[in-house]
Amino acid sequence: MARRSGVSVATVSRVFNTPEVVSQQTRQLVLGVAAEVGYLPNESARTLATKKSNMVGLVWDTDHRRPGWRHPFLQDILVALKSALSAHGLHLLMLAPDPSPGPTRFLRAVQRHNVDGVVIIDNGSRDPAVLALADSGVPCVALDLRFTGPACTYITSDNAGGGRLAAQHLIERGHRRIATITGPLPTYPAVERLEGFRAALASAGVTLADGYLAGGDWYLDSGYAAMKRLLAQDPPPTAVFAAGDEMAVGALRAVHEAGLRVPDDLAIVGFDDIEVAALIPPGLTTVAQDKTGIGTAAAEAVMSMLSGGATPPEPTILPTTLIVRGSA
Repeated sequence: MARRSGVSVATVSRVFNTPEVVSQQTRQLVLGVAAEVGYLPNESARTLATKKSNMVGLVWDTDHRRPGWRHPFLQDILVALKSALSAHGLHLLMLAPDPSPGPTRFLRAVQRHNVDGVVIIDNGSRDPAVLALADSGVPCVALDLRFTGPACTYITSDNAGGGRLAAQHLIERGHRRIATITGPLPTYPAVERLEGFRAALASAGVTLADGYLAGGDWYLDSGYAAMKRLLAQDPPPTAVFAAGDEMAVGALRAVHEAGLRVPDDLAIVGFDDIEVAALIPPGLTTVAQDKTGIGTAAAEAVMSMLSGGATPPEPTILPTTLIVRGSA
């Protein structure tokens, strides 16, 4: 490569590792020769030379109760995250925790793979192994988890505002017997959505009746079971805010099995705006999160820290919007 280009080996190395210090003419010359001979730089060698792997690790704490966390909301975020990183030459590597137990099992995985930064999707358990990353100095961006540390920030949606939007919509539709199916408490998004929902009810002088709060875990079966409990109340609610769309879909199934009509007998509002929300009859009214925006913002935050920012960027809170369909 160097001989064919008429430059030194060191210059070829700089073209691929620190191109900003090489003139445009030399870069074009070397890259042109590389294309002719089909040369690709060795990533392992580049990592040793630059001490950068160009890899961002994904710590996806799946929680033993929900292996794989196959929620479609998270999948959409990951697509956006990977696309944004790839556009800047960065790779996304899903990290398996170090097999040895203990509070440093994720940190050991980060060090073993020499990733430059980390994006964290946490199950809300406040696992010490996840929290240890916050103190490590590794650039970390958490999703839907308040995260503090020397090189940490987080990305989330306006969950409280979304909970308010859902409650206000049901109140404006004339409902007063309004129940809710929460996400798993005390996870951050579940708590925020419930607080926003309660605040809107209180502002309108509507009481959340005893028995009108049912817990879920973001997934279909929990929404189905929670709605059956709510329908057994005396009197049953006329409207339900499910704090996640999958739970709302499960709730719809329970309502249909009970022989009730949506929204005539019972109105339902969800949260997330996953793809199926627009497809199921009668169409799910829901609070939409900017899934692409969350993934992109996470990529931008970690890239900002990798570029040498003295302090981590401020947390990003993306707005939520109400999408009105047939269910409420």
